[in-house]
Amino acid sequence: MQLSLRLSAIAEMVTEGNRLVDVGCDHGYLPVYLLLNKKIPGAIAMDVRTGPLSRAQEHIVQYGLEGYIETRLSDGLAALRPGEGNTLVIAGMGGPLMERILKDGKKQRESFRELILQPQSDIPRFRRFIRRQGWEIADENIVLEDGKFYPMMKVVKQEGDFVSWTAEEETFGKLLLDKCHPVLKMYLEREKRIHEEILSRLDTAPGEAAEKRKREIEEEMQLIHAALKRYESI
Repeated sequence: MQLSLRLSAIAEMVTEGNRLVDVGCDHGYLPVYLLLNKKIPGAIAMDVRTGPLSRAQEHIVQYGLEGYIETRLSDGLAALRPGEGNTLVIAGMGGPLMERILKDGKKQRESFRELILQPQSDIPRFRRFIRRQGWEIADENIVLEDGKFYPMMKVVKQEGDFVSWTAEEETFGKLLLDKCHPVLKMYLEREKRIHEEILSRLDTAPGEAAEKRKREIEEEMQLIHAALKRYESI
């Protein structure tokens, strides 16, 4: 089975030997791939919709993995009992929805060794949220696929005191910035171009609303420039 670039990057983050729980499993590609490559001993694939769950079940049967991957209809973590998995994957949905799933399923969430999370929106806020829930970001990656950037993170239980991140680190990812990730640089350069275009249009726009928006864009530009500065010494 050939995974997309995004799912391949998520698969690489899964610790070998861990039992997987995949929330929002879509077609079930991730657990099937990990089982076929003998990286995990078993998995639970869950989705809130019957359609994706049926497609996942078809793929599981196609590869003869019915004895290793269980499917469950579930709103978030509701159908899961604490301790049934070691690695939780939630990927491909908006940040606010992922926050809701992790808040509502706090009891189940706290029984995992690691969470692998790939929010599609409100990512700075999500980074702040997960770190304030007593988890720390142990690894980050970002891939570019079909013109879209996909940042993702692996989080583990927080050890020691909480350390605040700067606005720049929360916005773009401290670990991505620390290793000067090349795909992050591509993202920053794209954001810089977009912000410059918006500013040029706002220069001639009248009114208080335009001025307010211009100040917001200029603040965002400062973060982008600060992040790009880290790449200058490479």
